[in-house]
Amino acid sequence: MAPGSLADVLGGPLVVAPMAGGPSTPELVAAVADVGALGFLAAGYTSVDAMTSAMAAVRARTAEPFGVNVFVPGAPSADRDGLGRYLDSLRADAAAVGAELGEATWDDDAFEGKVDALVADPPAVVSFTFGCPTPEAIAALQEAGSVVAVTVTKPEEAAAAAAAGADALCVQGREAGAHRGTFDVAAPLGAEMGLFELIGAVAHVTDLPQVAAGGIMTPEQLRSALAAGAVAAQCGTAFLRCPESGAHATYKAALADSRYTTTAYTRAFSGRWARGLVNRFITDHPDAPAAYPEINNATRPLRAAAAARGDADRISLWAGEGYRMAREQPAAEIVAWLCSLAPRSRHRDQR
Repeated sequence: MAPGSLADVLGGPLVVAPMAGGPSTPELVAAVADVGALGFLAAGYTSVDAMTSAMAAVRARTAEPFGVNVFVPGAPSADRDGLGRYLDSLRADAAAVGAELGEATWDDDAFEGKVDALVADPPAVVSFTFGCPTPEAIAALQEAGSVVAVTVTKPEEAAAAAAAGADALCVQGREAGAHRGTFDVAAPLGAEMGLFELIGAVAHVTDLPQVAAGGIMTPEQLRSALAAGAVAAQCGTAFLRCPESGAHATYKAALADSRYTTTAYTRAFSGRWARGLVNRFITDHPDAPAAYPEINNATRPLRAAAAARGDADRISLWAGEGYRMAREQPAAEIVAWLCSLAPRSRHRDQR
Protein backbone atom coordinates (compact mmCIF):
# COMPACT_ATOMS: atom_id res chain seq x y z
CA MET A 1 0.00 0.00 0.00
CA ALA A 2 1.61 3.24 -1.11
CA PRO A 3 1.51 6.13 1.38
CA GLY A 4 -0.12 9.45 0.76
CA SER A 5 1.83 12.67 1.01
CA LEU A 6 2.73 14.46 4.20
CA ALA A 7 -0.06 16.93 3.43
CA ASP A 8 -2.53 14.05 3.52
CA VAL A 9 -1.78 13.34 7.18
CA LEU A 10 -1.27 16.91 8.44
CA GLY A 11 -4.39 18.09 10.23
CA GLY A 12 -2.96 21.58 10.44
CA PRO A 13 0.33 23.46 10.31
CA LEU A 14 1.71 22.04 13.58
CA VAL A 15 3.76 18.94 14.35
CA VAL A 16 4.50 18.09 17.99
CA ALA A 17 8.05 16.80 18.20
CA PRO A 18 9.06 13.37 19.44
CA MET A 19 10.77 13.94 22.79
CA ALA A 20 12.61 10.81 23.87
CA GLY A 21 13.14 9.91 27.49
CA GLY A 22 9.62 10.47 28.76
CA PRO A 23 7.95 13.72 27.61
CA SER A 24 6.18 12.26 24.55
CA THR A 25 3.43 10.23 26.16
CA PRO A 26 0.46 8.59 24.40
CA GLU A 27 -1.74 11.11 26.23
CA LEU A 28 0.16 14.02 24.69
CA VAL A 29 0.15 12.51 21.19
CA ALA A 30 -3.58 11.80 21.33
CA ALA A 31 -4.45 15.19 22.84
CA VAL A 32 -2.73 17.13 20.07
CA ALA A 33 -4.00 14.78 17.34
CA ASP A 34 -7.59 15.40 18.39
CA VAL A 35 -7.20 19.13 17.74
CA GLY A 36 -5.47 18.85 14.38
CA ALA A 37 -1.75 18.62 15.17
CA LEU A 38 0.41 15.68 14.14
CA GLY A 39 1.86 14.20 17.31
CA PHE A 40 4.87 11.90 17.46
CA LEU A 41 5.79 9.08 19.78
CA ALA A 42 9.51 8.88 20.53
CA ALA A 43 10.81 5.34 20.02
CA GLY A 44 14.33 6.30 21.06
CA TYR A 45 15.56 4.61 24.27
CA THR A 46 12.60 2.21 24.29
CA SER A 47 12.22 -1.47 23.46
CA VAL A 48 10.23 -2.72 20.49
CA ASP A 49 7.50 -3.93 22.86
CA ALA A 50 7.34 -0.55 24.62
CA MET A 51 7.06 1.22 21.26
CA THR A 52 4.22 -0.98 20.03
CA SER A 53 2.44 -0.70 23.39
CA ALA A 54 2.62 3.08 23.19
CA MET A 55 1.21 2.98 19.66
CA ALA A 56 -1.69 0.86 20.89
CA ALA A 57 -2.28 3.33 23.71
CA VAL A 58 -2.50 6.22 21.23
CA ARG A 59 -4.92 4.31 19.03
CA ALA A 60 -7.09 3.55 22.04
CA ARG A 61 -7.41 7.31 22.62
CA THR A 62 -7.78 8.68 19.09
CA ALA A 63 -8.45 7.65 15.51
CA GLU A 64 -6.39 10.56 14.17
CA PRO A 65 -3.02 10.13 12.41
CA PHE A 66 0.20 10.16 14.43
CA GLY A 67 3.88 9.48 13.85
CA VAL A 68 6.71 7.47 15.40
CA ASN A 69 10.34 8.63 15.50
CA VAL A 70 13.25 6.19 15.39
CA PHE A 71 16.95 6.82 16.06
CA VAL A 72 19.38 5.65 13.36
CA PRO A 73 22.41 3.97 14.98
CA GLY A 74 25.95 5.16 14.36
CA ALA A 75 29.28 3.45 14.93
CA PRO A 76 30.86 2.67 18.30
CA SER A 77 33.29 5.26 19.63
CA ALA A 78 36.89 4.68 18.61
CA ASP A 79 38.23 6.93 21.40
CA ARG A 80 38.18 4.42 24.24
CA ASP A 81 40.89 6.25 26.18
CA GLY A 82 39.09 9.57 25.97
CA LEU A 83 35.84 7.91 26.94
CA GLY A 84 37.47 6.30 29.97
CA ARG A 85 38.95 9.59 31.14
CA TYR A 86 35.61 11.32 30.77
CA LEU A 87 33.78 8.64 32.75
CA ASP A 88 36.32 8.99 35.55
CA SER A 89 35.47 12.70 35.72
CA LEU A 90 31.80 11.85 36.37
CA ARG A 91 32.21 9.52 39.33
CA ALA A 92 32.03 12.28 41.94
CA ASP A 93 28.70 13.46 40.49
CA ALA A 94 27.34 9.93 40.58
CA ALA A 95 28.43 9.49 44.18
CA ALA A 96 26.83 12.82 45.12
CA VAL A 97 23.39 11.46 44.19
CA GLY A 98 23.99 7.98 45.55
CA ALA A 99 24.42 6.30 42.18
CA GLU A 100 27.03 4.47 40.17
CA LEU A 101 27.67 5.01 36.51
CA GLY A 102 26.16 2.53 34.11
CA GLU A 103 28.09 0.53 31.55
CA ALA A 104 29.35 2.69 28.70
CA THR A 105 28.10 0.25 26.10
CA TRP A 106 27.24 0.80 22.45
CA ASP A 107 23.91 -0.42 21.13
CA ASP A 108 21.77 0.10 18.04
CA ASP A 109 18.61 1.00 20.01
CA ALA A 110 16.89 -2.08 18.54
CA PHE A 111 16.78 -0.29 15.19
CA GLU A 112 16.02 -3.22 12.90
CA GLY A 113 13.39 -4.62 15.26
CA LYS A 114 11.64 -1.26 15.41
CA VAL A 115 11.62 -0.84 11.64
CA ASP A 116 10.27 -4.37 11.21
CA ALA A 117 7.53 -3.70 13.77
CA LEU A 118 6.57 -0.44 12.06
CA VAL A 119 6.38 -2.16 8.68
CA ALA A 120 4.09 -4.76 10.24
CA ASP A 121 1.92 -2.16 11.98
CA PRO A 122 2.44 1.18 10.21
CA PRO A 123 1.62 4.57 11.70
CA ALA A 124 0.81 7.48 9.41
CA VAL A 125 4.39 8.80 9.54
CA VAL A 126 7.74 7.30 10.50
CA SER A 127 10.57 9.77 11.00
CA PHE A 128 14.27 9.15 11.55
CA THR A 129 16.86 11.10 13.51
CA PHE A 130 20.71 10.83 13.67
CA GLY A 131 20.96 9.55 10.12
CA CYS A 132 19.15 8.29 7.08
CA PRO A 133 17.99 4.68 6.80
CA THR A 134 18.69 2.61 3.72
CA PRO A 135 16.56 3.05 0.61
CA GLU A 136 15.31 -0.50 1.22
CA ALA A 137 14.06 0.35 4.72
CA ILE A 138 12.40 3.53 3.46
CA ALA A 139 10.71 1.66 0.61
CA ALA A 140 9.44 -1.05 2.95
CA LEU A 141 7.83 1.52 5.24
CA GLN A 142 6.31 3.35 2.29
CA GLU A 143 4.94 0.12 0.87
CA ALA A 144 3.36 -0.58 4.26
CA GLY A 145 1.62 2.80 4.09
CA SER A 146 3.77 5.20 6.12
CA VAL A 147 5.07 8.57 5.01
CA VAL A 148 8.82 8.63 5.74
CA ALA A 149 10.58 11.76 7.00
CA VAL A 150 14.25 12.32 7.88
CA THR A 151 15.67 14.96 10.25
CA VAL A 152 18.40 17.06 8.63
CA THR A 153 20.61 19.89 9.83
CA LYS A 154 22.34 20.90 6.60
CA PRO A 155 21.75 20.76 2.85
CA GLU A 156 24.09 17.80 2.33
CA GLU A 157 22.00 15.67 4.68
CA ALA A 158 18.83 16.80 2.91
CA ALA A 159 20.26 15.73 -0.45
CA ALA A 160 21.20 12.32 0.96
CA ALA A 161 17.71 11.81 2.41
CA ALA A 162 16.11 12.78 -0.88
CA ALA A 163 18.37 10.37 -2.78
CA ALA A 164 17.38 7.57 -0.39
CA GLY A 165 13.71 8.12 -1.20
CA ALA A 166 12.39 10.05 1.81
CA ASP A 167 8.98 11.71 1.43
CA ALA A 168 9.68 14.73 3.64
CA LEU A 169 12.32 16.42 5.77
CA CYS A 170 12.35 17.76 9.29
CA VAL A 171 14.79 20.67 9.01
CA GLN A 172 16.36 21.41 12.39
CA GLY A 173 17.87 24.84 12.92
CA ARG A 174 20.45 25.65 15.56
CA GLU A 175 17.76 27.14 17.83
CA ALA A 176 16.13 23.76 18.46
CA GLY A 177 16.28 22.03 21.80
CA ALA A 178 17.52 18.52 22.60
CA HIS A 179 19.79 16.46 20.38
CA ARG A 180 21.04 17.73 17.06
CA GLY A 181 19.93 15.42 14.31
CA THR A 182 23.32 15.46 12.59
CA PHE A 183 24.23 12.28 10.73
CA ASP A 184 27.87 12.36 11.94
CA VAL A 185 28.11 12.10 15.72
CA ALA A 186 31.74 13.26 15.64
CA ALA A 187 31.06 16.42 13.62
CA PRO A 188 32.35 19.45 15.54
CA LEU A 189 30.19 22.45 16.20
CA GLY A 190 30.76 24.98 13.48
CA ALA A 191 28.57 27.28 11.47
CA GLU A 192 25.21 25.68 12.34
CA MET A 193 22.46 27.27 10.31
CA GLY A 194 19.58 29.11 11.86
CA LEU A 195 16.17 27.76 10.94
CA PHE A 196 15.18 30.24 8.25
CA GLU A 197 18.59 30.12 6.56
CA LEU A 198 18.38 26.33 6.59
CA ILE A 199 14.91 26.24 5.03
CA GLY A 200 16.20 28.27 2.09
CA ALA A 201 19.41 26.27 1.73
CA VAL A 202 17.57 22.95 1.73
CA ALA A 203 15.12 24.23 -0.88
CA HIS A 204 18.06 24.71 -3.24
CA VAL A 205 18.95 21.00 -3.15
CA THR A 206 15.52 19.31 -3.00
CA ASP A 207 11.86 20.17 -3.32
CA LEU A 208 10.78 17.69 -0.64
CA PRO A 209 8.27 19.14 1.86
CA GLN A 210 9.96 20.68 4.88
CA VAL A 211 8.78 20.64 8.50
CA ALA A 212 10.55 23.49 10.29
CA ALA A 213 12.07 22.80 13.72
CA GLY A 214 14.03 25.39 15.62
CA GLY A 215 12.85 26.93 18.85
CA ILE A 216 9.39 27.84 17.53
CA MET A 217 7.40 29.02 20.53
CA THR A 218 4.87 31.62 19.31
CA PRO A 219 2.13 32.01 16.68
CA GLU A 220 4.24 34.63 14.93
CA GLN A 221 7.22 32.28 14.65
CA LEU A 222 5.02 29.48 13.31
CA ARG A 223 3.53 31.81 10.72
CA SER A 224 7.02 32.94 9.70
CA ALA A 225 8.14 29.34 9.20
CA LEU A 226 5.21 28.74 6.86
CA ALA A 227 5.94 31.95 5.00
CA ALA A 228 9.56 30.83 4.56
CA GLY A 229 8.41 27.73 2.70
CA ALA A 230 7.81 25.05 5.33
CA VAL A 231 4.59 23.03 5.13
CA ALA A 232 4.41 22.84 8.93
CA ALA A 233 6.32 23.75 12.06
CA GLN A 234 7.54 21.25 14.64
CA CYS A 235 7.43 22.27 18.31
CA GLY A 236 8.73 20.35 21.29
CA THR A 237 9.84 22.71 24.05
CA ALA A 238 6.49 24.51 23.82
CA PHE A 239 4.78 21.37 25.18
CA LEU A 240 7.20 20.31 27.91
CA ARG A 241 5.24 21.92 30.74
CA CYS A 242 1.76 20.84 29.67
CA PRO A 243 -0.01 18.30 31.93
CA GLU A 244 0.07 15.61 29.24
CA SER A 245 3.87 15.80 29.01
CA GLY A 246 5.76 13.04 30.77
CA ALA A 247 8.69 15.31 31.62
CA HIS A 248 9.85 14.94 35.21
CA ALA A 249 8.51 17.55 37.64
CA THR A 250 12.06 18.77 38.32
CA TYR A 251 12.57 19.29 34.59
CA LYS A 252 9.30 21.19 34.20
CA ALA A 253 10.12 23.42 37.16
CA ALA A 254 13.60 24.23 35.82
CA LEU A 255 12.11 25.68 32.63
CA ALA A 256 10.57 28.45 34.74
CA ASP A 257 13.39 28.70 37.30
CA SER A 258 15.20 32.04 37.26
CA ARG A 259 18.49 30.27 38.05
CA TYR A 260 18.64 28.94 34.50
CA THR A 261 19.17 31.87 32.19
CA THR A 262 20.39 30.42 28.90
CA THR A 263 20.79 27.33 26.76
CA ALA A 264 23.89 25.86 25.16
CA TYR A 265 25.09 22.85 23.24
CA THR A 266 26.69 20.09 25.27
CA ARG A 267 27.86 16.50 24.92
CA ALA A 268 28.17 16.11 28.69
CA PHE A 269 25.11 13.91 29.26
CA SER A 270 25.01 11.77 26.14
CA GLY A 271 28.14 12.07 24.02
CA ARG A 272 26.13 13.78 21.28
CA TRP A 273 25.56 17.50 20.80
CA ALA A 274 22.29 18.62 22.35
CA ARG A 275 20.86 21.97 23.44
CA GLY A 276 19.72 22.33 27.02
CA LEU A 277 19.50 24.71 29.95
CA VAL A 278 22.98 25.47 31.24
CA ASN A 279 23.21 23.80 34.65
CA ARG A 280 26.18 22.85 36.79
CA PHE A 281 26.75 19.51 35.08
CA ILE A 282 27.14 21.21 31.70
CA THR A 283 29.48 23.80 33.16
CA ASP A 284 31.57 21.23 35.03
CA HIS A 285 31.96 18.84 32.09
CA PRO A 286 32.78 20.80 28.93
CA ASP A 287 35.09 18.20 27.40
CA ALA A 288 32.87 15.20 26.76
CA PRO A 289 34.04 13.22 23.72
CA ALA A 290 31.82 12.16 20.84
CA ALA A 291 30.65 8.80 22.18
CA TYR A 292 26.95 8.16 21.69
CA PRO A 293 25.18 6.15 23.03
CA GLU A 294 28.06 5.07 25.30
CA ILE A 295 28.01 8.20 27.48
CA ASN A 296 24.22 8.32 27.43
CA ASN A 297 24.08 4.76 28.78
CA ALA A 298 26.75 5.49 31.39
CA THR A 299 25.01 8.60 32.76
CA ARG A 300 21.49 7.13 32.82
CA PRO A 301 21.64 5.94 36.48
CA LEU A 302 23.19 9.26 37.53
CA ARG A 303 20.44 11.24 35.83
CA ALA A 304 17.70 9.03 37.25
CA ALA A 305 19.04 9.35 40.78
CA ALA A 306 19.39 13.12 40.43
CA ALA A 307 15.81 13.42 39.19
CA ALA A 308 14.55 11.35 42.11
CA ARG A 309 16.30 13.79 44.46
CA GLY A 310 15.00 16.87 42.64
CA ASP A 311 18.56 17.81 41.65
CA ALA A 312 18.13 19.85 38.48
CA ASP A 313 21.87 20.51 38.23
CA ARG A 314 22.64 16.89 37.34
CA ILE A 315 19.88 16.06 34.87
CA SER A 316 19.61 16.91 31.20
CA LEU A 317 17.23 19.84 30.77
CA TRP A 318 16.83 19.77 27.00
CA ALA A 319 15.20 22.94 25.70
CA GLY A 320 15.15 25.24 22.70
CA GLU A 321 16.21 28.85 22.85
CA GLY A 322 12.69 30.10 23.54
CA TYR A 323 12.12 27.89 26.59
CA ARG A 324 10.92 30.74 28.81
CA MET A 325 7.72 30.88 26.76
CA ALA A 326 6.78 27.26 27.53
CA ARG A 327 3.24 27.31 28.94
CA GLU A 328 1.76 25.30 31.79
CA GLN A 329 -1.49 24.72 29.89
CA PRO A 330 -3.30 21.72 28.40
CA ALA A 331 -1.80 20.60 25.11
CA ALA A 332 -4.97 21.36 23.14
CA GLU A 333 -4.89 24.97 24.29
CA ILE A 334 -1.23 25.32 23.29
CA VAL A 335 -2.00 23.93 19.82
CA ALA A 336 -4.86 26.40 19.37
CA TRP A 337 -2.70 29.32 20.47
CA LEU A 338 0.28 28.40 18.28
CA CYS A 339 -1.93 27.94 15.22
CA SER A 340 -3.99 31.08 15.80
CA LEU A 341 -2.20 33.10 13.09
CA ALA A 342 -1.63 30.27 10.62
CA PRO A 343 -3.39 30.39 7.24
CA ARG A 344 -6.44 28.15 7.37
CA SER A 345 -5.80 26.96 3.82
CA ARG A 346 -2.91 24.86 5.07
CA HIS A 347 -5.17 22.61 7.14
CA ARG A 348 -6.07 19.15 5.81
CA ASP A 349 -9.62 19.82 6.95
CA GLN A 350 -11.39 22.48 8.93
CA ARG A 351 -12.21 20.26 11.90
